[in-house]
Amino acid sequence: MFNAFERTVAFRYLRARRGQGFVSLIAGFSLLGIVIGVATLITVTSVMNGFQTELLARFLGFNAHVSAVPLGGREIADYEAVAGRLRGVDGVTRVVPVIEAQALASAGKASVGVQIRGEQPEDFLARPLIAQALQLQAPGAFAGGDAVAIGRGLAEKLGLSLGGKLTLLAPGAAGQGEQSAGPTARAFTVVAIFDAGLYQFDSGVAVLPLPAAQSFLGFRGVSRLDLMVRDPDRIGEIAAPLQQAAGPGIRFFDWKQALSGFLDIVAGQRNVIFVILSLIVLVAAFNIISSLIMLVKEKGADIAILRTMGASRGSILRIFFLAGATIGVIGTLAGLGLGIALADSLETLRQWLQQLTGTPIFDPRQYYLTRIPTEIDTGEVVLVCGMALALSLLASIYPAWRAARLDPVEALRYE
Repeated sequence: MFNAFERTVAFRYLRARRGQGFVSLIAGFSLLGIVIGVATLITVTSVMNGFQTELLARFLGFNAHVSAVPLGGREIADYEAVAGRLRGVDGVTRVVPVIEAQALASAGKASVGVQIRGEQPEDFLARPLIAQALQLQAPGAFAGGDAVAIGRGLAEKLGLSLGGKLTLLAPGAAGQGEQSAGPTARAFTVVAIFDAGLYQFDSGVAVLPLPAAQSFLGFRGVSRLDLMVRDPDRIGEIAAPLQQAAGPGIRFFDWKQALSGFLDIVAGQRNVIFVILSLIVLVAAFNIISSLIMLVKEKGADIAILRTMGASRGSILRIFFLAGATIGVIGTLAGLGLGIALADSLETLRQWLQQLTGTPIFDPRQYYLTRIPTEIDTGEVVLVCGMALALSLLASIYPAWRAARLDPVEALRYE
């Protein structure tokens, strides 16, 4: 498309020469703007993707793909029979009976509100999110009426370690399956400390063995049944079989409903941030137009001489188009490399800056995660690079057309 003569002239015009430094400076700013714009877009979209993926993975690792809850009551009394029927539905991989209630946890003089969760020990310890980072006092320790597992954040808040005593105060709870009029307190032994990597769970959940939770909270059944399915994205396809198997008095609440607000917010923020940061590339494209128009003005005599020596209008157009396109291509490739490098090392950079300044940069209490997650999406990277290249090429068309339309006689008359 471009012959050797056109490439030589275009690249020579991009190099700063005496009396042309200002034009090259504007071209340099255009290049820098594209680099910054592309790198920022790739880094920010990778962080947004990482947040969404990490939060979903950790939420579904600690919660259910779909939950069965009772209608018009606080518990499912015949939960074992209902769980058996639900396990027979095609696509269901696991059914976990769960009890949940609010309580006050205290150790020494420190106290904090927590969510009590009761699960069978084998169900709780089988969760991959729990098993990958779990401190267990001894094999089989998470059993009995006084055992409790807490998150690392809650342990730090209350100054507890394995073997420590945690007192739970629950409103209206009494043992032996009977409701009490007043609150009941009971001391439990910390036999396990887990690290789910999600601040909401690590600092606000205390897990009891299911029989202990039933006794402490006055339950005969369970609060809900947590179901894990083979394909969480296609949960709607088994909604009817689940309802038929569960029978009347049970309704289902899936993870998409639970996280609908969060997913909408993430999608909206991503679109707004993408549009705003795209303005950086757009401004850089306008700088390409400015630098090329000034270059055409500067090289008016050169263009006229080239035309009188036999260069066609198409050749002149391709020379200046190549000059602008080169800025766009180099800037896009440099931004691509910088963006991927930043996305891959963002957490390391955060830790380094945090140690250097001594100031927390990523507060897990605000962002729910204990580290900055990133996930580079190939499709989005291609979209960002394609947009930057398209804007750069479009910005190069008009100045190149102006150069091709320049009249050699008029250009030489005033030289």
